[in-house]
Amino acid sequence: MPTDPAERAAALEALVEQQAALLQREDEVHRVLVRIVLAGGSVTELCEAVAGFFGGAAVVTTTDGRVLAMAGSDAEVERVQGLPCFDRTGRLVVESEPVGAREGDGPETTRALVKIVAGASDHGLLGAFSPDRALTPTDVHMLERAATVAALAITKEAAVAAVEGKYRAEFLRDALAGRAGDPADAVSHATSLGWDIDRPMVVVVAETDENDAETTRAAEEVRSLQERFVRAWVQAVRARDVSVPVAGFSQEVVALLPVDPTSEDDAVMRTVGEIAKVVRGDGGGGRRTFSTGVSRPIRSVADLPTAYDEALKAVHVGRQMYGESALTHFDGLGIYRLLALVPDGADLRRFVEESLGELATDDSPENEDLRTTLSVLIDTNLNVAETARRLFFHYNTLRYRIAKLERMLGPFTTDPQLRLTLALALRIHQMRGI
Repeated sequence: MPTDPAERAAALEALVEQQAALLQREDEVHRVLVRIVLAGGSVTELCEAVAGFFGGAAVVTTTDGRVLAMAGSDAEVERVQGLPCFDRTGRLVVESEPVGAREGDGPETTRALVKIVAGASDHGLLGAFSPDRALTPTDVHMLERAATVAALAITKEAAVAAVEGKYRAEFLRDALAGRAGDPADAVSHATSLGWDIDRPMVVVVAETDENDAETTRAAEEVRSLQERFVRAWVQAVRARDVSVPVAGFSQEVVALLPVDPTSEDDAVMRTVGEIAKVVRGDGGGGRRTFSTGVSRPIRSVADLPTAYDEALKAVHVGRQMYGESALTHFDGLGIYRLLALVPDGADLRRFVEESLGELATDDSPENEDLRTTLSVLIDTNLNVAETARRLFFHYNTLRYRIAKLERMLGPFTTDPQLRLTLALALRIHQMRGI
């Protein structure tokens, strides 16, 4: 503190002016926030106001970092999206971002995040990004006031979205069950909801791998996780095309993705895989694994029930074939489609045990290797040279293994019926959950 009276007076005057400027700025922020509240402003309008307060950019995200709204100049938004706090899918990496004022003088201090809370509900995060200065505790305090307005806006938008979502989901459920009326009426009604179903499309069903009917989670937690799952799919799909129907039912989400009727299945699966990747995020917090099934392409709303059934089969059988997080096209099920029709898994297990004998178990470390050898032999139509090449075996080693397999299983190299039985048993053995 200066000792000279004149210097002390000047320092005190500067401090008073600084405090007055802060109060004036806070009063301006308060007026803007009140105006937004009274006008029933949206989250986007709030972001625009916050971006203006800090001369940079602002963002509102869900609790797991999915961006709901972002504002600022184009250059500033582009700069912020390129920061390491956003992953390649555009999600804010909330797991490594602290909330509140930051200490130190690094580049991280030019951004701040606060929680958006209404009562006991956590609605997400509000973030401010300054292009060139560290954000102070005073800035964070103003950001917290803005978060209160964000909570009001999100609560209002969520209530509206819940009502709209209910009507959309009911219509989509009726369409998938064949109860949406004649195709022309269904197309017209979908258009009134902002959806386009008058084009070639596939039905995509994404279902959580965890069985909610048998979970130990509390009912409120299950509901929250499912709502997050649905929101993630809706956001990922609408980022590509806002006219795509997408809705959540119980443990699943259904989307009707448009496709080029001349496209190969691989191209369709790449698109669905990209969307599923965005839904999962790069290690996003708190979400559950899910499997995804894709139907054959359809050209008419009248074919939706069949396509929906195909997508459901692809989900359930795909999970049995590949385990959790499977992504399966109906046409890729092959013989598994028929095997999945057998209602009693015990019958399938008995068939495997009777057909493969001791090879049906993993009691011996050698059993898995012998099953692999048998499977490749059958897949190559008993081509010994090709099988040896695929398994990196010497020709004589493979001959020895074939002789051993025939002693265990019978003369499958000369008996086509036995070969078919063993092929089926191997396919069933690969299925999970039987």
